[in-house]
Amino acid sequence: MSSSPLSSPQSSLESLHREARAIFVHALEGCGIDRAFQEHIGIEGNTLVLHRSRLLEGIRKPSRIDLGAYRSILVIAVGKAAVPMLEALLALLPRGLKVRGVCCAPERLTRRVWRLWRFRCFLGGHPLPNQDSFRAARAALRLLSKTTEKTLVIYLISGGGSTLFELPLDPGISLEDTIAFHEALIGCGAAITEINTLRKHFSAVKGGRLAAAAPCADKLTLQVADVPLKHLDAIASGPTLPDRSTVADCRALLAQYGLLEKFPPAVQRFFARPDLPETPGDKAGDKAHDAPQEGSSPLVAASSSAVPDHGLNGLLDTLLSNHDLVNAGREQARALGYRVFIDNTCDDWPWERAAAYLVERFVRLRREHPRLCLLSGGEVTVALDRAPGTGGRNQQFALECARLLARDLPGEAAICLSAGSDGADGNSPAAGAIVDPSTVGRAQAFGYDVAASLAAFDACPLLTALGDTLVTGPTGNNLRDLRILLSSDSAPIPLAIVR
Repeated sequence: MSSSPLSSPQSSLESLHREARAIFVHALEGCGIDRAFQEHIGIEGNTLVLHRSRLLEGIRKPSRIDLGAYRSILVIAVGKAAVPMLEALLALLPRGLKVRGVCCAPERLTRRVWRLWRFRCFLGGHPLPNQDSFRAARAALRLLSKTTEKTLVIYLISGGGSTLFELPLDPGISLEDTIAFHEALIGCGAAITEINTLRKHFSAVKGGRLAAAAPCADKLTLQVADVPLKHLDAIASGPTLPDRSTVADCRALLAQYGLLEKFPPAVQRFFARPDLPETPGDKAGDKAHDAPQEGSSPLVAASSSAVPDHGLNGLLDTLLSNHDLVNAGREQARALGYRVFIDNTCDDWPWERAAAYLVERFVRLRREHPRLCLLSGGEVTVALDRAPGTGGRNQQFALECARLLARDLPGEAAICLSAGSDGADGNSPAAGAIVDPSTVGRAQAFGYDVAASLAAFDACPLLTALGDTLVTGPTGNNLRDLRILLSSDSAPIPLAIVR
């Protein structure tokens, strides 16, 4: 049966939507926690073998750890990937080993894993802390306070831990005040590394303080990165890594974003203290935020004996990052026959500027490469000047791209997908959205005003009505966002066609 004159272009657009989803799903599946543990960690009898670890604070530690040499082994798992990370680690460890600890995640443990009865599990809050966030932090600190030189502490750290696992350094600051503090940070428009600089100095369990709570123990940090690799100490606000940010950095950020007056009085008083405590770590670096990249030299040279280790000695291995997510996406896009380009230039840019940049580059590349895939990793920022509607940075970015695609490529076979690898986007149930040049026209046909939705930070209702949201549910991972712009070499799609 022959197709209608309009079916081929429409089929091309639907194919782009399907293939964008396939690229995103493949990227997620290619970054599985279980596989990452198997690639990075081996077990030989009672010995834990770390294939890609590096040292912290210049203290020499073996990359082979004799687990039998310790009287106790503790595991502290924190973040959106805490559950799969804990389950993957326990599946690898020798069965006769006694392990206990704390797990704080946004969801409960789902599998039956041996030894879990030895763990206290908490359902922390995200994007704002809750009572379990406080309880989990207190439980971990109590456990760590009993450690000795015969204790091995394994920290499993992933993004989201900044709010899932929280306790103010000032015991007089309430949960309500802490929630207001985090709310002000989320909407200020600052980059995640800047936000986490303030979180580190606010918290009793961030900026290296969780590791400092076990000063005599041997320590291993295994982490999944939701920040740029040059800022590894920003993951979950760096609970186990030496912190190079300073009180002076905090004061500069508070002034830059006008934050102090947005905090509740108790938090204002805390940050106004002339004796605001520094976080543990070397503050003598050339730049406060230059934490070393994975695979680089230790934070402090082994010969720098004048610098105290603050109890932060240990090993570090970053199991997964946004680079892995982007590379897995590229692999699938190439398999689907696309010419692939990667551009992470707009990482941490404001959403409008990032959308303008990527669409402009996409349009230029498309002139020479009709079957094109442009991938971009990282995150964009959103500065809120009012109470937001329902949505998140990915849907905000995607809806702006829809507006630009309708302007620059009207009727063309082109789409944009933007979604979070954790399956969450702001305060919405979606991970992100997939849009095309017809999105604006379809929105207008349903009575929506795209400009008004963008101004109100309320993209989700519009995109949901059109069927353009991408819903995955929690993924158990957190590797930042992935943006996918695709085009095909088919004929232009008539504007009358509504997907």
